[in-house]
Amino acid sequence: MIQFLHKQIVQMLRPWKLELEIDKKLDQPVYLQIADTIIRDIRSGRLKPGDALPGSRNLAQTLKLNRNTVVEAYQVLMNEEWVISKERKGIFISENLPALHEKKTGRIQDSLNQEMISNGMLINFDDGHPDSKIAPVTELARAYRQIFSIKAKWQMMGYGNEYGDVEFRKMISQMLNHQRGMQIHENEISVTRGSQMGMFLTAQTLLSPGDIVIVEDPGYQPAWHTFEYAGARLLPVPVDQEGISIEAVEMLLTEHQNIKAIYITPHRQYPTTVTLSLSRRLKLIELSNQYHITIIEDDYDNEFHFGYRPILPVSSFPELHNYVYIGTLSKVVAPALRIGYLATKNQKLLKKIGDLRKIIDVHGDVIMEQAVLQLIREGAVKKHIRKATVHYKHKRDFVYELLKMHMAGIADFTLPEGGLAFWIVPKAQLDWDMVTVLLLEKNIKIIHPKQYSQNRVNGFRLSYGALSEEQLEQSIPLIAEVFSNFF
Repeated sequence: MIQFLHKQIVQMLRPWKLELEIDKKLDQPVYLQIADTIIRDIRSGRLKPGDALPGSRNLAQTLKLNRNTVVEAYQVLMNEEWVISKERKGIFISENLPALHEKKTGRIQDSLNQEMISNGMLINFDDGHPDSKIAPVTELARAYRQIFSIKAKWQMMGYGNEYGDVEFRKMISQMLNHQRGMQIHENEISVTRGSQMGMFLTAQTLLSPGDIVIVEDPGYQPAWHTFEYAGARLLPVPVDQEGISIEAVEMLLTEHQNIKAIYITPHRQYPTTVTLSLSRRLKLIELSNQYHITIIEDDYDNEFHFGYRPILPVSSFPELHNYVYIGTLSKVVAPALRIGYLATKNQKLLKKIGDLRKIIDVHGDVIMEQAVLQLIREGAVKKHIRKATVHYKHKRDFVYELLKMHMAGIADFTLPEGGLAFWIVPKAQLDWDMVTVLLLEKNIKIIHPKQYSQNRVNGFRLSYGALSEEQLEQSIPLIAEVFSNFF
């Protein structure tokens, strides 16, 4: 039942009329509906920086809701930096939100011992792969077989649309709109064979030789190689605890005339796992619009989030004019399943992507797309995500306790809100060539930090998704032991 609530709420600083539509039939919880309504009021200017929100008890009484629902809504707003809590005073709209309409200045070895891997001897810390043992393989195989038994199976034996099955694209658009706050249509989406193909198609159609792409440093080198293959030059920008340095981005934009795009992983930066802060997101959007550069947003692990909800993509902001949003279903359904997608409002760019796609692949895997679509409609994918999230959260907490036990004195690390990896920074500068060799002698393989950066990086990505608790319990003390040799 839809309830329209138009309540006059008296605040400390100004009256505020909360216009809230609650639809309990939606998948979105009520507390998120409250939070999103307040965000809209902030973005529209109805709520100003410094304005006070009513107390959780008062707002709950006014809306005739449980107080915990309002508390959760306020917690989301604080997590996403829309509001701040002042002790003994209340909840206030953040003073630090930049106004979008104002103009301002301002991812060691290249080869592995395959025998060791197949025998389970080598413990391999990859870049964040999911656990294939919990993938819904049985359900996927059943759905795949059922697709062949439908009456119109002959229709799927011919060539399909270069952008992917239209019903599958509709499902992708619904997911992006309902779960990630985007306003995207199925005709603005191209299905790809994994996110890397999406990156390749974007680079080949957007970039020309001599163009410049700003990238995060440390960052995801497979994407860098894709841009360079298209003839682009890379400008690395450092990353700190709030994500990519916007000051450095702005400086580069004033110094170079041929910057065409900026590639970011803002939800959980690869490899450091930090989230791009709200103020930096808004400033980046402003700069993108001002300098007419395209934001290439790689949202590689949005689904596995252990807090209130994932931070919405930069591409969800309606103020952003030029973007390509790239995602994947491989981690959600099965690691070996190569289904990704890209979304963009730029129809001219999307036409070029479709033309190139026809040259290299003609069309996607229509049968697999239909099988995954069936799983989604049946609710099997949603059920798997819930199961997987509980599984990975338990494993994350298990790893965190191991790290506190064995590495607290020798490395810095934080508890990530999602994803399948920790970023570990030793307290002393290590000889990583020696570290990787010493660990291989103990049958442990990590990704050498040089794979993340063109510069010197003193940190490594400890992924836990594909490893068992026994492997983690065995390897983490050994990694700590090797690190200690350098202190």
